[in-house]
Amino acid sequence: MIKVENVTKDYTVGHTTVHALRGVSLSIERGEFLSIAGPSGSGKTTLLNLIGCLDKASSGEIYIAEEAVSSKTKKELALLRRQRLGFVFQSFNLIPVLSAFENVSFALSLLGINGAEIKERTNGILEEVGLKGMETRLPGELSGGQQQRVAVARALIKEPDVVLADEPTANLDSDTGKEILDLMVALNQKHRTTFVFSTHDRMVMDYARRLVRLHDGQISGDERRGS
Repeated sequence: MIKVENVTKDYTVGHTTVHALRGVSLSIERGEFLSIAGPSGSGKTTLLNLIGCLDKASSGEIYIAEEAVSSKTKKELALLRRQRLGFVFQSFNLIPVLSAFENVSFALSLLGINGAEIKERTNGILEEVGLKGMETRLPGELSGGQQQRVAVARALIKEPDVVLADEPTANLDSDTGKEILDLMVALNQKHRTTFVFSTHDRMVMDYARRLVRLHDGQISGDERRGS
């Protein structure tokens, strides 16, 4: 599903070059439930952003479904993100003036899907994530956990190949974080959607069926835990 080959990423801060990633190679198969873990500055969010085509590598190559990312135009990358990738962020990133239904259905409208199908699929995924009856509520009328459920529904509504989640439990208390992780496990098992997290949360690491550790921009461990 995803192949990262000898990827580096450098940033220039003032007169200093920061080597965020130093020759990372990684293969991720369909249906994996994988956490990329490490302390702040280890490169985990940088790696997630590169896999999500939100940034470009300094060198090396990333393949998504056997398609090389580096040669794609901005328009092609936007289309790839829209069709194949779903995103869940620690700050939820919901549109505050749109209802839960509208936040989720917006992704389908961008794909040109007709209104009847949008309504059916959106109501279905909101029920699946436990938000039946809350379709008309604005983000400000929802708890943090409910907002993150909307974000998960928004990521999954397109039926993406991969969901990338950047610190998805960071703004949630431990009980709510566990509920969100239980939900993601269930969705991963039902739909065989690949989930890739970046995290330093021990609970997220414990849920992962594969744990990749980063340290100073390099992979320091890769542990598989079975299904």
